[in-house]
Amino acid sequence: MTTVGVYEAKTQLPRLIDEVAKGARVTITKHGVPVAMLVPAAGVRRVALDDVINALQAFRKGRRLGGRSLRALIAQGRR
Repeated sequence: MTTVGVYEAKTQLPRLIDEVAKGARVTITKHGVPVAMLVPAAGVRRVALDDVINALQAFRKGRRLGGRSLRALIAQGRR
């Protein structure tokens, strides 16, 4: 577990968030006294990129535009 002061936590937040995303726990202290913890969110599940691509490809199968052109649909959406 990593321990950092409030100032360091403020200036290094993106790096600390990256560490937490990988499973680390970070304790934030104020004048040496623990005041907060950064912990990974419960229930958040990371999905592998290949699994996402396969799911999108499976979703796409059998779906058609019903004779409409993609270009026409995009133009309609811009109006």
